Amino acid sequence: MPRHRSDLEAVATIGVDIGKNTFHLVGLGRNGAIVLRQKLSRPQVEARLANMPPCLIGMEACVGAHHLSRQLKALGHDARLMPARYVRPYSKGQKNDFRDAEAIAEAVLRPTMKFVAIKTIEQLDLQALHRVRERLVCQRTSVINQIRAFLLERGIAVRQGLRALRTEMPIILAMTDKLSPRMIHVIEALCADWRHLDARIETVSEEIKTLSEQDDGAKRLMTVPGIGPIISTATVAAIGKGDMFSKGRDFGAWLGLVPRQMSTGGRTILGPISKRGNRYLRMLFVQAARAVLLRPQSWGKHGLKSWIEAAARRLNRFKLAIALANKIARIVWGVLHGGRNFEVRTLRPALQAA
Repeated sequence: MPRHRSDLEAVATIGVDIGKNTFHLVGLGRNGAIVLRQKLSRPQVEARLANMPPCLIGMEACVGAHHLSRQLKALGHDARLMPARYVRPYSKGQKNDFRDAEAIAEAVLRPTMKFVAIKTIEQLDLQALHRVRERLVCQRTSVINQIRAFLLERGIAVRQGLRALRTEMPIILAMTDKLSPRMIHVIEALCADWRHLDARIETVSEEIKTLSEQDDGAKRLMTVPGIGPIISTATVAAIGKGDMFSKGRDFGAWLGLVPRQMSTGGRTILGPISKRGNRYLRMLFVQAARAVLLRPQSWGKHGLKSWIEAAARRLNRFKLAIALANKIARIVWGVLHGGRNFEVRTLRPALQAA
């Protein structure tokens, strides 16, 4: 902990280990030596850093980090967020909060470090809506699976698909020879939960659709084949304008839609896709690719016909969906970063060359 004002002015870089109520700060001088080591409560952090000269402040991208980063930037500091897994190699010795803060301070100085874009309040609102919707969809799936399991225990098998189960449910509940009154009551209660979740999902989806019509970036993304309100708003919430990526290939790699590389000794070894990055967004892009593949009559209109037909001759349908998802992701980055709508005329050469 510094004792003199000159020590405060000597702080060039600060690593902040964020906790629920307690924050640990480690400050480095211009020569890399530790000149500050302090433990603060949440209300004290902003006041403490407001009294310090502007400096580089690093934090791990976690809950609350985006809010604190915006506050620190307003105070004149250069706040940067990093993925936690990129900070871990800089941690020395056994784990404690001050060593974590020291590792953060060292990692933020690396010229090759990859940083996380600081999200705006609007992006966090969109992200919250998507997380609520994802949780509701998972709960609905759980309810449906439980209904199917109870029916199978009574020898009643229903064909796959949500619509099939919903259509046959009145007939199933009338099977008093196979279902006891108590089991009918249990299934009716589960069906009520199902209807409630359907209503909640519909409400959240409508709110997301309304926001997609108000956001310029989301509206541009919806001109890309396979992209609707859900995927467009999820992308805007995750990457904003895509400025953190230098090219579309980087966005595809961040989504985990590229082969996992295990190269050594000059040999290039590629495995299955890496599945790194945003799992939810990766799932949405794969769904978009599958939706495009189901409509071959639209391939020519979107300038994808020659690429898909060539890829289909060497890839099975699963790999083709992943490859197309990567292609769509790269197009999405180009649309967001370039600030223009999807146009077949301008993107056709790139599509044919890829």
